[in-house]
Amino acid sequence: MTPEENFAKLGLVLPPAPKPLGVYKPFLIDGKHGYVSGHGTLKEDGSFITGRVGVDLTQEEGKLAARQVGLAILATLKANLGSLNRIKRVIKVLGMVSCSPEFDKHPYVINGCSELFAAVWGEENGVGVRSAVGMGSLPGNIPVEIEAMFELE
Repeated sequence: MTPEENFAKLGLVLPPAPKPLGVYKPFLIDGKHGYVSGHGTLKEDGSFITGRVGVDLTQEEGKLAARQVGLAILATLKANLGSLNRIKRVIKVLGMVSCSPEFDKHPYVINGCSELFAAVWGEENGVGVRSAVGMGSLPGNIPVEIEAMFELE
């Protein structure tokens, strides 16, 4: 199955492709690589999931927020490439979790995005290298911000 077919099978809905909230490009192609700037928890209605994991949100809610960031990234990819099928593989994901100082399950939270990418591109091409780190705060009080790099077809 193609990535587009895999995504359709999940029954999830993409939010609108996010607009930049500063002076940067949401997506940039350089040779055979596509880079996605940090994306937040944009929902279908244009609002954001907010709060800090371990304070306002449970780790399960944080994981769902990370999946929502993954959906926003997919929306940016589709808006710029026309199809998820133009992505050959996930190269790298950097996940940032706004959380309490004692929270230490950052990788679990970022799995929300990584599991989505694995479902879209398969285990071999949908899982790349990754970092998951905690932050004292993120823009707009969002709980998760993720940036990613992809290899293009």
